[in-house]
Order: sequence, then C-alpha cells, then structure tokens
Amino acid sequence: MEVLEKLEPAEVFRYFREISKIPRGSGNEKGISDYLVSFAKKHHLEVIQDKALNVIIKKPGSKGYENSPGIVIQGHMDMVCEKRPDIKHDFLKDPLELRVVDDMLYAAGTTLGGDDGIAVAMGMAILASEEIAHPPIELLITTSEETGMDGAMALDPANISGKTLINLDSEEEGILTVSCSGGCSARIRIPAAWETANPHDRVFAITVEGLRGGHSGVDIHKGRANANKLMARLLQLLNTKIDFRLGAVDGGSKHNAIARDARAIVCISQAGESALQEQVSRLEKILHNEFKTADPDIRILVKAAERAPGRVMTRESAENVIHFLYLIPNGVQSMSMDIPGLVESSLNLGVVETKESGIEIISSIRSSVGSVRENIFNALVVLGSLANGNVSAEAQYPEWQYNPDSKIREVFIAVYEKMFGQKPLVTAIHAGLECALFAEKFNGQLDMISAGPTIIGVHTAEEHLNIPSTQRTWNYLLDILKALK
Repeated sequence: MEVLEKLEPAEVFRYFREISKIPRGSGNEKGISDYLVSFAKKHHLEVIQDKALNVIIKKPGSKGYENSPGIVIQGHMDMVCEKRPDIKHDFLKDPLELRVVDDMLYAAGTTLGGDDGIAVAMGMAILASEEIAHPPIELLITTSEETGMDGAMALDPANISGKTLINLDSEEEGILTVSCSGGCSARIRIPAAWETANPHDRVFAITVEGLRGGHSGVDIHKGRANANKLMARLLQLLNTKIDFRLGAVDGGSKHNAIARDARAIVCISQAGESALQEQVSRLEKILHNEFKTADPDIRILVKAAERAPGRVMTRESAENVIHFLYLIPNGVQSMSMDIPGLVESSLNLGVVETKESGIEIISSIRSSVGSVRENIFNALVVLGSLANGNVSAEAQYPEWQYNPDSKIREVFIAVYEKMFGQKPLVTAIHAGLECALFAEKFNGQLDMISAGPTIIGVHTAEEHLNIPSTQRTWNYLLDILKALK
C-alpha cells in the first residue's frame, strides 16, 4: 500500500491505509474496533468500547478551546463487501489492495471502504495531532451501519456529552446534508412445494449480469436496472411462451445495493430449447434499448447447467413466486413536494434467495415521510398474501427532520463561503443516516450536519475516492473546528 504514502493529507491517508488492512465488513468489526481502542490507548486518550463494539474516543480541547462547547465527530467502521465476479478476495481475512488511478483512489476489484473509512481516518488524524485547533472532541465510530445501523441503535446516550454532531458519512463535496429518509427492510417469505424433476428434461442456468448496481438510496433515481426485476420479467415472459419448470431463483447480495446479477435454474423439454433461446435473445434486445443510457451492458446468458436440480417447484408454487417478483414495486415511488429533485419514497428489491421452504426476498423501503413508508410496507403485506406468503419488517430506522434553527449548519455555510467563495448546497438525502437515530435517541437535542468528500460508485466494486476532494474536505473540516471556539 506504498501507493498512498505520497498522498495529501498524509496523516489521513496513512490511517486509511492502516484500516484498509483490517477486514471490516458489517458484522465483522471486532478487529477494527479493537484497533481503534489500541489507537486511543497509545495516544493516552479516554476510550469507551461498548457491547455493540462502538468506539468513543475523547480528547480535551486544544489550547484556548478548553472551555468551548464539545462536539462529536461521527462515522461508522463497517463497509459493504462487494467484488467483481472475477476477483478472488476473502473479505473475512484479506486486506484491501489499494490503487491510485489519476486523482482517484480505488481498491482492486472490490469496494474501497471509503464509505465510511474516510471518516475513521479523518477522526484519527485529528485526535493524533497536537497542532490542530479544536474544541473538546468525542470521536464516535459505530458498527453495522450498512446492515441496519445496529451500532447506533445500541449506543448509550450517557456515553456522549457533546450537543453538536458532525457526521462524515456524506459522499458529495460541497453538499451539506441536513435531513434524511427513514426506512425498513421487508422480509417476504413465499412458500414453495417441491416435486421430483423430470429426468428427461434439459436443465439450464440463466444469468442476468453486467448491471451497474449502486446504492439503493442515493442511486435509486438514476434509472438503473435491477437484476432481480429483470429476471422476474424474463421468467414471466417464459411462463407465457413455453412449458418449463423452475428449480431455483436467486439474485442480489445486499438489501441496500441495487442488484447487479440474478440467476435461475429452469428445466425444459428438448423441444422447447430453441424457444427458450429465442425468448431470451428477444428480451435482451428489448432491455438494451430500454436501458441503453442508464445500464448499457446488460447480458442474459443461457448455459446448460452443470447438474440437475433433482427437484423443481410445483407449477402453482412457481407461478406464485414469479407473479410476486414480477409485481413487487421497485424504484422511485414518489418525489418530495417540498425539496425539488428529492426522492420521497422508494423500494429496492435487494435480495432473492431460494431456500428449503421456498423463496425469501428482502426489499428495502425508504421514505422521508413515516406514514408513506408504512403505507408501502402495508402494500407489500397485501401483495405477499396473494402469493400465500408472509411479510415482516426488520431494521426499522426513523427519518431525520430538518432543523430550521441549526447553528452548526450556519457555521458550515459561513466557513464554506469564506474558503471557496460560493455557497454550499444544503439538502436532504434519500438514504438512511445514523443522524436519524441520534435525533431520536437524544430527544432532538443534538444539532447535526453531515458532510464528506466525493466518493463515486459507493457499494459497488468500482467505488473510488476523489483525492483532491479529500484534501479540500479535510482543510474545510479543520477550519470548521477552528471556528467552533
């Protein structure tokens, strides 16, 4: 990782290099959490590691700032673990392989972990420095943000004394986030009855691949294809054209990532093989036209399966599954009437998985209006019942409402104007931020804002961090701390 040694700000990238050596996918944060505790002890700083492995590191104000109001700098230590199909990488034990291309920092075929490793690195660089002017700081680094914000949910408010929080989990420089959507995951179980496959049928593996994917919140409005929905569309088409049996359907890997690939196993008589190829080719051409701008590299592959499934779904079960996947809403559902261009509500058909009992589906629901989110969930309950399935809500989190009297927002705006000669964009985001949970947990007493450097392709194997943006954001943050006297 010598590639980072010449990058500026040097200390920020030094710590980013160090944490990139530690596997830290959601749910596997013990190593990075312990590392942060060791860092705090090395620098003789007060540290708290709670049962959820959240880490809080406290440092007194610098000279002249000893009695200034304390602030909380916050980010999360976990990352989304995505990789290209051709990459051999074990996220449980392998370090990330970092590379610089022009002025961008990438990992080699995997997610970079800039979301939100850059917050961790910046926080550590501030705490390690004896030169930076700052008020009393509490660095709060939470766990499992990407899979349900479990760390934020488990946080004990008694461990935090600051009343102003700077969240460094935004991914567009010059944009200050002051509100976010709430959400939940809908877990849908469609039961399936099975029967023995016809040994004379031919077995094919169908794969939808080549999609861009993306973040199920901030990228949902970009019109990108969802592989699970494309597979549902294909299966529905085949269901009307040829006689086949469904052995399995699977797709996506994370509820909060737009599905990039999907797979199905189908059994078909030899006489129907040409019709299968014909319908797949026809749909692929249609999709190339529909998504020629948003997702131009869609591919549908049909190959003889390596082995027969042994069993297939009954026709009734298969139709329940296909019809549900075909009809379940996906993408933008409504736009905000208050903030131009802001998505108000959406769904993302994130994961489809074949299990012994049937098909399990996870759809991520987001909305900045709680009642709208509840209505969307209730619609899924009704739709699930039509397929003899059941729907349960998981990982629910609240929305973060705009605070018209925010003092930290005014400081961020004033410092930005002074540094860059223009106003920043103050906006809301169609994604969940831990700020929403903190707003609820601290009874609305925290004055919060979210900012960060530009990170592109978040939650995908093409994720990359803009290096000059990181340097500008770092200098901006230091001037913010200096202004909070």
